[in-house]
Amino acid sequence: MNPRVVRGVGAALAVFVLVQVGALSLVAPFDAAGYRAVEDPSDPTNSLAYLAAILVVTALMLAAFRYDFERAVRGVILLSTALLSWYVFSVVVPAVPAREAVVVACSLAVAGALYAYPEWYVIDAAGVVMGAGAAGLFGISFGLLPAVVLLVVLAVYDAVSVYGTRHMLDLADGVLDLNVPVVLVLPVEPGYSLLTDQGASPETLPDDAGAGAAAVEPERADGDEAEAEAGEERDALFVGLGDAVIPTVMVASAASFSPAPALGLPVAALNLPALLAAVGTLVGLLVLLRAVLAGEAHAGLPLLNGGAVGGYLLGSVLAGVPLVTAVGLAPYL
Repeated sequence: MNPRVVRGVGAALAVFVLVQVGALSLVAPFDAAGYRAVEDPSDPTNSLAYLAAILVVTALMLAAFRYDFERAVRGVILLSTALLSWYVFSVVVPAVPAREAVVVACSLAVAGALYAYPEWYVIDAAGVVMGAGAAGLFGISFGLLPAVVLLVVLAVYDAVSVYGTRHMLDLADGVLDLNVPVVLVLPVEPGYSLLTDQGASPETLPDDAGAGAAAVEPERADGDEAEAEAGEERDALFVGLGDAVIPTVMVASAASFSPAPALGLPVAALNLPALLAAVGTLVGLLVLLRAVLAGEAHAGLPLLNGGAVGGYLLGSVLAGVPLVTAVGLAPYL
């Protein structure tokens, strides 16, 4: 296999695993700190409320890009970065003198680094912190049924918005230039710099924070416009942060709410359903990247969420959890 493709795929797998492990490690501390975002995690209407919020945010961002308010969008994302980082550091930073000040300083440092020097590794590091924090927060806030409903509904929405209305591709076109962790940058060329990359033209684009994976084809140095073999000409892959976050919500929810016995890891909350949900997500990612490297835009969540839910259900069966209980329908029967 082409070494460039191997590097890109390896980087994508590493980022997804880091988000998954980070979210699982934050489940218990977030729960203990009372960071649950909803009063009743078992209420499936929480998923519909979250979908409505995504639709509103998507519409606002599209309007902002249309009327040249990109700076406002970037500012909001930087503030969100600081807020999610605060949640993470508030349970990670140990008891030290002036602890609250240290937590705030660390959170502002993440957002400040993105503002001052948005190189790819700064973006990816901030994205891992944000992704782990967001997945952990939503994982403890969405019970099993709401999590399954959320992933299924978002997978359908993602497919419609990419293959049908295609408005996510328009949104991606604007987001890609902001250099923020809404899109993760995965170099396939040693020495790649996002800040100095010139003449790149999007070949396939990422969706919003909810979905999509992409690759960018830089301008050929020799001026030859003939299409090269897929994967050989790209300097970096671009993957939406939501591609890592949304399926990881299922992983974190399974670790938090599944009755399956824990695997007894000292750091991360983990059981067999959560483990196989994580593995299923990675399998979906490999299939997605194979399609993306062929040179076309694809909706990410149908494959990623399908892998997460499928892996979770398989893990539940293997752990002896009835499917009715696994999907959270037992209280309604």
